[in-house]
Amino acid sequence: MKILVLNCGSSSIKYKMFEMTTKEVIAQGGIEKIGLPGSFLKFTLPSGEKKQIDQDIPEHTVGVELIFQTLVNPEYGAIKSLDELDAVGHRVLHGGQAFSESVLIDEKVIDAIVANCELGPLHNPANLKGIYAVQKILPNLPQVAVFDTAFHQTMPEKAYMYPLPYEYYEKYGVRRYGFHGTSHRYVSKRACEFLNIPQEGNKMITAHVGNGGSLAAVVDGKCVDTTMGLTPAEGLMMGTRAGEIDPGMLPYVFAKAGLDANSFNDLVNKKSGLMGISGVSSDMRDLEKAISEGNKRAALAVEMFEYRLAKQIGSFAAAMSGVDTIVFTGGIGENDANVRCHVCRYLKFMGVEIDEELNAGIRGKEIVLSTPNSKVTVVIIPTDEELMIASDTQEIVKK
Repeated sequence: MKILVLNCGSSSIKYKMFEMTTKEVIAQGGIEKIGLPGSFLKFTLPSGEKKQIDQDIPEHTVGVELIFQTLVNPEYGAIKSLDELDAVGHRVLHGGQAFSESVLIDEKVIDAIVANCELGPLHNPANLKGIYAVQKILPNLPQVAVFDTAFHQTMPEKAYMYPLPYEYYEKYGVRRYGFHGTSHRYVSKRACEFLNIPQEGNKMITAHVGNGGSLAAVVDGKCVDTTMGLTPAEGLMMGTRAGEIDPGMLPYVFAKAGLDANSFNDLVNKKSGLMGISGVSSDMRDLEKAISEGNKRAALAVEMFEYRLAKQIGSFAAAMSGVDTIVFTGGIGENDANVRCHVCRYLKFMGVEIDEELNAGIRGKEIVLSTPNSKVTVVIIPTDEELMIASDTQEIVKK
């Protein structure tokens, strides 16, 4: 079975095609600058060579058509005909309370995704564009929606409710939804497979740490808490997001800086976090270079980042009455040995002990970092959200 996975943004489309018999990626690439000057499709050939097609791509249907043309191109395509394509799986950001699992897309599902656009205004409309484009080009091809929020729908009320007047939940759906759910679900399952342990009876914290970041507390394979909330702005300090802040500062900052709701939203999502504190970059690699050159604000930014991450891991351990496994994933979690090392040093009080020499040489590899004496198993599991989406799509289409 051949599954195409699409991740549509407002001006971009990322794609991967899987041969599900072997779980092999047989095509991958992405379109950038949809609706803008200089739009292009860049993709990777099986040899590893990268190729770029520069073309005017005014909207998403044209982009999806170009991807399909590329897939069947006689010179560099992965399939001979679109008839070989069995289904398309879509990453959809926000399923609200309507979806606790992935679903076959029909008109009712589309209506529900539309209804949740208010909760995911930057992503859901773009995700819908990809769905509509495939419907137009290949109307009989099955499509599946895989929601970032679905994995977190098992959280109990005490975890997902905000301590606001209850009517805000009843009238407006104001509650914590969580994000990165496809990644948390993949790595929590894969970690147990890798460690050869059952999900049942395991208390796990999955740390998806990249430019955006979130934690999930996972008990028996199910999410019981997560750090992101109604929006992806809550929780950890991130590349450009502030994460957890005092809501009482809003009127103060509004008055002092002359902000309104939109400019404040821009402030906490795009100008804060590592970028806001350091003034250098939101990229950890740039910050570590700046630190080596004596930049004190860069050092402060990284220290704050590590401190807040460790503090949140500690709080989730308390929420679960203990933790058996900590999983690092995401761009920073998989590749930044310094962050992993410093965070785990904070957690020594919980019995966390990693092999720091081993950790120092690891990037993007499935491996156990904890020592035999550690009371908590610490492991790196590179995430694969696209494979998770493809697997869900295969399972649903087979049914």
